[in-house]
Amino acid sequence: MKAMWSAASGMKNLQLKIDTISNNLANVNTAGFKNQRVEFKDIMYERLDSSEKLVDEGRPVPIEIGHGVMVSATLRSFTTGNLQQTENPTDFAINGDHFFKVIDNNGNTRYTKDGSFKVATTEAGAELVTSDGYYVQGIDGNIVLGENVSEISVDSQGFVRVKRDGAEEYEDIGQMSLSKFVNPSGLEAVGKNLFKETSASGVAIEGIQEGDKTEVWQGFIENSNVQIVDEMINLITAERAYEINSKSIQTADRMLEIANNLKR
Repeated sequence: MKAMWSAASGMKNLQLKIDTISNNLANVNTAGFKNQRVEFKDIMYERLDSSEKLVDEGRPVPIEIGHGVMVSATLRSFTTGNLQQTENPTDFAINGDHFFKVIDNNGNTRYTKDGSFKVATTEAGAELVTSDGYYVQGIDGNIVLGENVSEISVDSQGFVRVKRDGAEEYEDIGQMSLSKFVNPSGLEAVGKNLFKETSASGVAIEGIQEGDKTEVWQGFIENSNVQIVDEMINLITAERAYEINSKSIQTADRMLEIANNLKR
């Protein structure tokens, strides 16, 4: 019976939706996390009668039976989360569409909204890195702070300045590399709060362009944009839909049982 297979496809794909909602809720406290939603589409139809109308006969609409549902996309929302003040000089939040650019341990370029950076001591001196030790990128490469740094200052455009021990004035270090994408939803999440450029996202547009309203906030962290109430409502709705699909299978099973017992 088509009802069984259609309902089964509904249960299977609703399970994916529940998995996605669970992942959103699990990352409600993850800095820079962007929530996802699952989008569905119906699948092929079986046409039992055509809608082609002949002279003085025929029907105006067709008779079609659907075969269930399938997932069409998992869309990620890149709306800005709440900016929480931490007063930590190496915490940064981007109020806008841009991403921080980092280089991982394999030399791959990655992008992130998580600006909870750290200072690591290297052969080149102190450098700005992520929690996993990935180098935060400036326009001219790694952001090297140098030796004897007492204060770090970053303005709204990402220009980095440091004050060294015994110095009275700040020294210009460079500018953070900020990137945006034509289609950020096309970015591929690779874990550790990082995203990978894809053909769907388009090539990264480097820097803050004229007309962009992006600002870098020092001493702030961008929280997850997950709305717990919305996710709980979506979870309840998905659970009810899953339950209704299971009842459809039970109903079809009872109908088959009745048909099998007709001879008795």
